[in-house]
Amino acid sequence: MASLRLTRSASRVLLRPSLSSSLSIISSSSSSSSSSSSTTITSPNFVTRLSHLLPEFENSRHHFNVSKKNLSLLSNFRPGIAWISTSSGVADNSGKGDQNNKNVAPSCVYLPPSISQLGLGCSLGLVCGKSSITLASTPGQLPDFKMAALFGCGALLLRGAGCTVNDLLDRDIDTMVERTKLRPVASGLLTPFQGICFLGFQLLLGLGILLQLNNYSRVLGASSLLLVFSYPLMKRFTFWPQAYLGLTFNWGALLGWSAVKGSLDPAIVFPLYFSGVFWTLVYDTIYAHQDKEDDMKVGVKSTALRFGDSTKEWTTGFGIACISSLALSGYNADIGWPYYAFLAAASGQLAWQIWTVNLTCRADCNRKFLSNKWFGALIFSGILFGRVFS
Repeated sequence: MASLRLTRSASRVLLRPSLSSSLSIISSSSSSSSSSSSTTITSPNFVTRLSHLLPEFENSRHHFNVSKKNLSLLSNFRPGIAWISTSSGVADNSGKGDQNNKNVAPSCVYLPPSISQLGLGCSLGLVCGKSSITLASTPGQLPDFKMAALFGCGALLLRGAGCTVNDLLDRDIDTMVERTKLRPVASGLLTPFQGICFLGFQLLLGLGILLQLNNYSRVLGASSLLLVFSYPLMKRFTFWPQAYLGLTFNWGALLGWSAVKGSLDPAIVFPLYFSGVFWTLVYDTIYAHQDKEDDMKVGVKSTALRFGDSTKEWTTGFGIACISSLALSGYNADIGWPYYAFLAAASGQLAWQIWTVNLTCRADCNRKFLSNKWFGALIFSGILFGRVFS
């Protein structure tokens, strides 16, 4: 009997009215009867939603029977992941049914619990690029929206390519880490060859965007690929992979300015670039504290392990360097006064997350990491209003 396994998080997604029209789940059962006990999903809300999506649902509820054994497996999966398995749903009354299916490679569909989490990685990488484009715009005018749109797509592709390379190179390590063992390559959903093909597709799309820029920017953009491809290896050799990520992730600070001006102004773009590097050291060190036990177990390095109990002192120093670099970049760009008001607010947000984070609590580390979307929004808003009113 084909079975459907949904995490609690994915189930909640199905119940949201705003998303119900975009989701449909079809499961079929074999005609042969099964001796296993099963539990039918009879939640009124769930039935209502499925009745709306599938008009014949009322006459075919037996298609949505979920075995008790499969329901017990829900706790093994991370929120935001929907697992769809075509393995046998026959229960083992001896209680060893889980062991019988442990070698079955499931098929997983990623259902992010929120749009903000889905776009956070891209938005953090896009902050420096958008800020650089805005700084390069003519005082008193809005930035080039076409260029901003190109950089938005470019940030998505760069982030995606980086994640693909990371998943390919770390597939053996990911299987030993709780948070990463369900990644597509590590879980067996995709083969390494399929991952390489997907990476090629991402890079091809990225090339299409790069060709829209001037020659100077094409060379500058292509040179970032060395960082993108080598970053996943850094955790094996140094305790500072977060610094290397900062160098990679904030390349848009250089590329955005050159895309508009056709060259670089070191007095403006270098402080902006290094502010992004220091910012990355703050939020990614906090993020790395979620995995420090697993990192020690598998033998990879991070700034979280390097700093240990001194993490808050180190991240405070990086935060001060970040804000100072942003102030210097704005001053050299002769930006208007609204920028400094927003910069002061961003400084408070950064100080709040550094000094209130509980580094022994994974959930709080994740919350503070996610809060960086507000820091990025404040910085970009400050540059935008500062340029418009300069």
